[in-house]
Amino acid sequence: MNTLEIKGDWNITKGKLKQKWAKLTDNDLTYTEGKAEELIGRIQKATGETRETVEKELHHCSSSGTGN
Repeated sequence: MNTLEIKGDWNITKGKLKQKWAKLTDNDLTYTEGKAEELIGRIQKATGETRETVEKELHHCSSSGTGN
């Protein structure tokens, strides 16, 4: 994945990420459009997961279950 595309309601995505990785805080999940690299880095630091794993989970959480 070259670029991260956040789809749907970010609050729903944040909730799903917190379910997956309970140690994430609201600060870890602060997302500003165009700042995907920072978001991925914060999640990696907090969870110890690889970049690939974080990107896959972000994609999965932001594109599923939004009712769209």
